Amino acid sequence: MTQSSELIEMKVPARPEYVGVVRLTVSGIANRLGYSYDDIEDIKIAIAEACTNVVNHAYPDDTEQDSMHITFAVYEDRMELIVADQGGAVDVDQLNKGRGPITKEQPVEDLKEGGLGLFLIETLMDEVEIRGESGVMIIMTKFLQRDEVDPYVNTASEESPEHQ
Repeated sequence: MTQSSELIEMKVPARPEYVGVVRLTVSGIANRLGYSYDDIEDIKIAIAEACTNVVNHAYPDDTEQDSMHITFAVYEDRMELIVADQGGAVDVDQLNKGRGPITKEQPVEDLKEGGLGLFLIETLMDEVEIRGESGVMIIMTKFLQRDEVDPYVNTASEESPEHQ
């Protein structure tokens, strides 16, 4: 069963000052879709981490053409966020080795540089996939949980003795 999606696309310079622009954009989209406050905060942190990884790691030669491409695919039950760069081929297997799990017993000093960002993204989002062809593409999915709350809100107010 394939659902149609709406696509919102951005291309911004791979600079720290544009990470906030991406955060604001995803916040607006997630709010419009009805995500909870907590889910919106999680999504904002995850996309900021993904963008910061591009800023810090994708383009070592710092040219004016360095950019990151962000796609927001909006479905009825989820949003997929794609952050991609053109920083050159990457060993995705090596990247995946640096991803969780992280245990409470593990000293902070043992965490790999950049690995905490990926771990954080995986913790905050429902699904995460990393691809690397001509750069890195991280695909993050957050499912919309609105059906969990709505039915109970209505029944609680109907059953309340104050409303009878």
